[in-house]
Amino acid sequence: MPIARCLASALVVALAPIVSLATETVTFGTNWKAQAEHGGFYQALATGLYAERGLDVEIRPGGPQVNHRQLIAAGRLDFYMGGNMFGQFDFLREGIPVVSVAAIFQKDPQAMLAHPGTGVDGFADLADKTLFIAPFGKLTFWPWMAHSFGLDEGQIRPYTFNAAPFLADENSAQQGYVTAEPFAIRREGGFEPVVLLMADAGYDSYSTLIQTRAELIEEQPEVVQAFVDASILGWVDYLYGDPAPGNALILRDNPDMTAEQIAFSIEAMRKHGIVDSGDAEELGIGAMTDERWAQFFADAVSWGAVEPDLPWQDGYTLAFVNRGVGNGRRP
Repeated sequence: MPIARCLASALVVALAPIVSLATETVTFGTNWKAQAEHGGFYQALATGLYAERGLDVEIRPGGPQVNHRQLIAAGRLDFYMGGNMFGQFDFLREGIPVVSVAAIFQKDPQAMLAHPGTGVDGFADLADKTLFIAPFGKLTFWPWMAHSFGLDEGQIRPYTFNAAPFLADENSAQQGYVTAEPFAIRREGGFEPVVLLMADAGYDSYSTLIQTRAELIEEQPEVVQAFVDASILGWVDYLYGDPAPGNALILRDNPDMTAEQIAFSIEAMRKHGIVDSGDAEELGIGAMTDERWAQFFADAVSWGAVEPDLPWQDGYTLAFVNRGVGNGRRP
């Protein structure tokens, strides 16, 4: 029976009012080193929101030598921070029973950055530029860019998360998170780059997905609901309250992070509506809809990025979101 269709009986518990749980230890693996883009999760941990719901949460930071995606597939993590919807499609393609239960980022923060004064006002203006794009970008957002704006793969050069090649070539553009790389360009290059946010130009993937094992949904839906709700409230508090508790844990887990970078990232998330926009404005942070999953899948098929027979409906459930959690605490 398809994963998403076998959950109905178990999810009755998840839709019930929150009740006190016996303390349950759960692990949550992020997709990179601790940073403001993970802030709501750290805020929920630091302020006791997980503990209030009976959860003893261990946040395990990711990084270049850490494969949390592999660990959740092997059942060694309870929750995982998925980067985008293509990651969920990969789980389905490989037959791995991992399901998306919330989308914290309504907008994918991926952007292309260009030099000012070089005629770049939109993605179509990149047609004569050298494009620094990482291998994962070629598998995710690049098919959309090429299909939508007539760009050519011959323009691509490897992006190694080093801005030096971009800074040295005014006729180039590089990928980056709108919440991070513009800060680095300003610091290292001394100028404000042109920022083209993909989400505002038609690339409509959810990002920072909370993903969990189908087994946990079936056997302990109340734990999944508690983790999702506390995480949502953590994000509300992080964006609209005092983020200091969460930031302290971020700086503890990532000594290379700086307070200045964190402040820039928080402001960028607010400015661009990364977390709180679209369906989340009414349904609450973490919102997902059938319509958006269907549309993004159809678009990805049209770009040639996903096979049309992939059972995309089995990769997510709406049972834990769209309940307006935290709406009364938002401005």
